Amino acid sequence: MAVKLRLMRMGKKKQPTYRIVAADARSPRDGRFIEIVGTYNPRVQPSEIVVDNAKAVHWLRHGAQPSERVQKLLEITGAWSDFKAGKTPEEIKAAAPAPEPAVEAVAAGGNS
Repeated sequence: MAVKLRLMRMGKKKQPTYRIVAADARSPRDGRFIEIVGTYNPRVQPSEIVVDNAKAVHWLRHGAQPSERVQKLLEITGAWSDFKAGKTPEEIKAAAPAPEPAVEAVAAGGNS
């Protein structure tokens, strides 16, 4: 099975957003996919690109071929350079910054 990393169109008419997905090369553009790797929103300035670099490198290491646009997006996010440097997905996950804890608002006052 030939796997491609490509864009899958989402959103309303004339308001596109895209998912970056790993999909069988024979499946239709907006059809069945294997895994979601990230998202791309070209309508905001600057464009919003969110990619899980570990997932992208995993699929690239297993032979997935990116489309031209997806390759450019991977170059912007740094996943392509991680792939070319030979990093493993585990190394990328370990080097990722820890997520910041969510801050909850506590109402002042109340019944004591």
